[in-house]
Amino acid sequence: MLAAILLSTLAMTLIVALRYLATSGFFAWLTARRRPGYHARLGPQMRREIGWSLASAAIYGIPAGIVGWGWQERGWTRIYSGWQDFPLWYLPLSVLLYLFAHDTWFYWSHRWMHRPKLFRSMHAVHHASRPPTAWAAMSFHPYEALTGAFVIPLLVFLIPIHAAMLGLVLAVMTVMGVTNHMGWEMFPRRLVHSRLGGWLITASHHQRHHEEYRCNYGLYFRFWDWVCGTDKGLSSAV
Repeated sequence: MLAAILLSTLAMTLIVALRYLATSGFFAWLTARRRPGYHARLGPQMRREIGWSLASAAIYGIPAGIVGWGWQERGWTRIYSGWQDFPLWYLPLSVLLYLFAHDTWFYWSHRWMHRPKLFRSMHAVHHASRPPTAWAAMSFHPYEALTGAFVIPLLVFLIPIHAAMLGLVLAVMTVMGVTNHMGWEMFPRRLVHSRLGGWLITASHHQRHHEEYRCNYGLYFRFWDWVCGTDKGLSSAV
């Protein structure tokens, strides 16, 4: 049993690392194509971001591997695979529930890590990326990585979700984590400045957090920033 758990953990670590390298690598390439020279002088910084991110991948892989083994071998979790196990209308709802729950945890833990002592010991690594690049999405101190590694693995014990919808949640988490750190806005201006865009976080919004630190703490949605008065709008530099 222990060997199977270790194998599952190693597999999940490899999956998380490859997912990071593929997604960040693609958007770093896109940045170089769309904004030639934009990050040309940030080679040493980007190498540090990759190093921290691969360490974070190992931390994320541990709970994911244990949960993955438990789901397959012991029937743990509330992940289901039959399309008729729950009503079809629940499929998109489950995705929204996961994203909102994750966003809620991220907002409050992120804001907590901006307290001076915690910032120095945990969050300063992430903000050492000036400006952030596509490689910075998982560039965390191990302590910070631990705060995020258990969120999705915990949610699968609490909220039913189809395996395919869980894959969609992980895809959204990965893509938004990367695109929010590119330093330029890839989405159309008409979307970013639309009513829908006013509730979603993109690079324009998150860049301002990296500029001013004490605002725009959310991950997917601007809901908690609006409620708590920490939304300072979009960066003028993106």
